Amino acid sequence: MDFPKYDGSKHPDEWLDDAQKYFCVRQGKSEEYIVYIALSLIDSIIKLPTGIDNIEKLRNALKEDISFTVFKNTNKRKLQSLKYNPERKGGDTSYFISTFRKLCYNAEINDIEEQKRYLYKSLPNNHFDYISNEFYEKMKNVNSINELIKRFEEIVLEESNLIRNGSVVALKHIATGKYLSSINNLCYTTGSKTQILFVGSSEPVPNSLWKIEFGGELATYANNSIKLQHVKSERLLGIYCIQIRYGYDYCKSPSTNHTEVSCSNDGYLNGDWKFNHSKLKNHQGYLKSNDIINLNIEKRYDNNKVEFLRSHDIQFTIGNDTFQEVVCHNERLGGNDEAMVHRTYSRS
Repeated sequence: MDFPKYDGSKHPDEWLDDAQKYFCVRQGKSEEYIVYIALSLIDSIIKLPTGIDNIEKLRNALKEDISFTVFKNTNKRKLQSLKYNPERKGGDTSYFISTFRKLCYNAEINDIEEQKRYLYKSLPNNHFDYISNEFYEKMKNVNSINELIKRFEEIVLEESNLIRNGSVVALKHIATGKYLSSINNLCYTTGSKTQILFVGSSEPVPNSLWKIEFGGELATYANNSIKLQHVKSERLLGIYCIQIRYGYDYCKSPSTNHTEVSCSNDGYLNGDWKFNHSKLKNHQGYLKSNDIINLNIEKRYDNNKVEFLRSHDIQFTIGNDTFQEVVCHNERLGGNDEAMVHRTYSRS
């Protein structure tokens, strides 16, 4: 006989359902025979009343035994100690949800509000965490375990798309489908003569990767000062000012005389950018991968005028190479000012 004995370490419903499938489906046995065999497979430490002659009586008797109370309480304690770990930190959401549902089943926790409380307790609480903060807002009106898990998975998916401090991103110019790029030590021949900026490849390549940095763990649309550091050259993206006779002035772009945008670690570079959602006015929440944004910067030495990052079809040349110009401007916003930010990989 290779069917396992019942010793109180498995839910009676699950064990009896397995027994019925094994003996009825595989061997074609009657309910009376199944009850007879099942009784013989129950560990001797579990004392059941006499007169059990059908599956339901056996099921109820097993649930009334003290071993089932211990089994349920054990699973409740496991639920209390269960902790969710996101994939970005080495976790496995599928395994976590499978474990959570199994523990709820074993502990016979069927009330959806109680399930919500246990699921919430499993979330990280020792530091800021998007899932914890969004949980109860997203779980309103949820009234089934399937819907609970569906909503949880939606939050996890949203969380996985958040841009975190130190993430490496690419910025895709919407109008042309090309990526914001720079080349280490290739410099303008006019203006600041610092490292050039342009839109180049239609795929993210090493020259189009940027490390994004800001205060806190997540970037919000409400408080959104960021820095963008070119990964290969480790230089910051910004606008460069030079000292002139009566103060300071910002360098002009090589072809259109808009404000030049370049990469440098020189103290004359302003690299503090702000962003807003290009499609949703007064958009709130957190910056996410695939958001379409406008980037803007203040000209500190020009009455804090705000200018926006733009690319256009106008080109400039360095030697025998031609590049598509990127500038800052204070004109009306349009399609040339939109960029999609998406994360290529994140810090651990």
